[in-house]
Amino acid sequence: MSEQTDVLVVGAGGGGAVLGLALAKRGIKSLVLEQAPGPPTGLRGEILQPNGQQVLDGLGLFSQLPTDVIKPVRYFHFYRAGGERLCTVDYSVLPPPYNRALVMLSNAVHHVILHALEARCPGGLRYGTRFKGLLREGKRVVGVVAERDGTSFTVSAKLVVGADGAFSKVRAALEIPTKLHCYSQGYLIAILENAEGIEDARYLVGRRTILGLFPASGGKAYLFYMIPAGSMEQVKASGIEALQAEWRRIDPALHKTFQSLVDWGQTAYMPTARVRAGTWVADGAVLIGDAAHAMNPHASQGRMQAMVDAVTLADVVATCLERGDYSASALAPFERLRRPQVTMLQQMADEQVLFWNTGNPLLAYLRNRVFKTLDRNRRLRYRVLAATAGLRSKPAFGLLDRLMAAGLLPDPQATQLPPEATASGAEV
Repeated sequence: MSEQTDVLVVGAGGGGAVLGLALAKRGIKSLVLEQAPGPPTGLRGEILQPNGQQVLDGLGLFSQLPTDVIKPVRYFHFYRAGGERLCTVDYSVLPPPYNRALVMLSNAVHHVILHALEARCPGGLRYGTRFKGLLREGKRVVGVVAERDGTSFTVSAKLVVGADGAFSKVRAALEIPTKLHCYSQGYLIAILENAEGIEDARYLVGRRTILGLFPASGGKAYLFYMIPAGSMEQVKASGIEALQAEWRRIDPALHKTFQSLVDWGQTAYMPTARVRAGTWVADGAVLIGDAAHAMNPHASQGRMQAMVDAVTLADVVATCLERGDYSASALAPFERLRRPQVTMLQQMADEQVLFWNTGNPLLAYLRNRVFKTLDRNRRLRYRVLAATAGLRSKPAFGLLDRLMAAGLLPDPQATQLPPEATASGAEV
């Protein structure tokens, strides 16, 4: 059995599903293969950053997000473990209308995207289908071998897209040199009752400690808590009361919220990894999302970057289709456009990993000093926020900015928003 399509996408995650929809809107025939048996289920919280909101709006989906699962959040407060406030970040300084972070629950965004893809392209999304290998003509990729219900079949394609995550089988089949780093920390995530009725996000940092809590819709709260990688079973063995006691030590203000954890079914474990692929393109193939550049969730941009990859690649694919050229050189503009921002965000996340959960007292002192400087320095605070929101491709700080953030140099423009903020229409 064999099929044929213009673009074959392996993986229907945040990047693959968006790409399938973006291609369909351009009239480009595609087929998306997903190994899961159906749409994702289970516990998952998510922050939809402004650049992700822009992508969904461009696809006509932003207005279709169910309002009962959205919680707009304006303020993010950073604290030392124990409760001392260090810094507050205000999303309202960003250009409207995307000047809030949106806390989403239960895979809501993904379900909207998948539903739109199936409606726009009936039969264009295949669940329960495994990628088995690549088809080649010489060095050029011309399709894939896949398996469904125990039956193998082939799909010929002008372009194969690997959107299958950090441990991408497509990337491995392409034999692309890759640096894969699994972090020594992962995250326990939980959905709790927002018993204290918090309206702002809270982020607490301390000695090898990170605890975040975001208000969510329906009177819920989304919590994430850093734990050693692979230690979820040990945490469970210690018991819910021990975990609650540790959370209360970190954030004494949310005793009632923590008490609402009554069952491990309210929790899940999220591992973390970083991927740096040597190249994202080959003759007849390309990588997007985590397959190309997985990053630590400290950046708050993993899924957002996959979505931006997808809409950027869709434009490049349209040009390739017009020219009949799917070579690596024809696909290279995609990587040139996307790699600078991804590289910056990976580096930013790694710096945060180093400082935010450090056990070194000197680094912790420096971290707290930087947070307090940001709380007073409007210009630098906007730079950090714009990077986190996905609105910058350049690092938030240059060398002089770093010295100013550490309090080693005065900043004569500390009370002013940077030129890019006022030029984009942000509040002043």
